[in-house]
Amino acid sequence: MKKKTSGTTEEFERSVAAPPPEERYVLRLYVTGMTPRSTEAFAAIKALCEEHLQGRYDLEVIDIYQHPHLAKDEQIIAVPTLVKKLPAPLRRLVGDLSNEKRVLLGLDLRRKP
Repeated sequence: MKKKTSGTTEEFERSVAAPPPEERYVLRLYVTGMTPRSTEAFAAIKALCEEHLQGRYDLEVIDIYQHPHLAKDEQIIAVPTLVKKLPAPLRRLVGDLSNEKRVLLGLDLRRKP
């Protein structure tokens, strides 16, 4: 008598052929107060996320003046810094975040040509 397995070849092929679920991005932006550079970094990242990750991202803005322990835990040494927690791999982008191509590449949303 043949044992019934939990899946069939057809089920496996359907699951492989199905498009992968949309990945959720978890981002943290470390800034220093409401300085012009901090507000520019936030505006640039927010616009980029709305354009390329609409509905599938969480963006947390952390002011290192108000929460220095969070910056210490993440080993943040310069701001602004954008940390991509998920999806893996973890990435850190430091400095000018207005260069859209650089940020997209850092978030794995665009590949190198």
